[in-house]
Amino acid sequence: MDMTLILPLGGGALIGAAAAALLVLGGRVAGISGILAGAISGARERTWRIAFVVGLVLAGFIAARVIPGAANAPPRTFFLVLVAGLLVGVGTRIGGGCTSGHGVCGIGRLSKRSLVATLVFMATGALTAFGARVVIEAIS
Repeated sequence: MDMTLILPLGGGALIGAAAAALLVLGGRVAGISGILAGAISGARERTWRIAFVVGLVLAGFIAARVIPGAANAPPRTFFLVLVAGLLVGVGTRIGGGCTSGHGVCGIGRLSKRSLVATLVFMATGALTAFGARVVIEAIS
């Protein structure tokens, strides 16, 4: 099987497993925007939130070291993805939702609200990517 298929499937499976473990073992939904906001703001139960975020970051560094080709992006691309991720997180907090909370946990619970939210997130992301590509090609 091609690595371009294995890596995303493996990553998705790990995200699902982590979300399921947090839900089953901790009774919490794995909405990363909410978890990170709680860790930063000093919300109650801050320790597990910090551990969750640190685990996400460490997993990325470990994957970059262990999996061939997992970190082939040039530094400029990495920076753009980091900024885009932070902007998405801020936007979802302002909007009162979270892509991982709705997209992974909410759909897993067959929530209609989460299905609609995920469709909106995906459509907005697709339009943004298309728009960014058009702008980048226009200025190149």
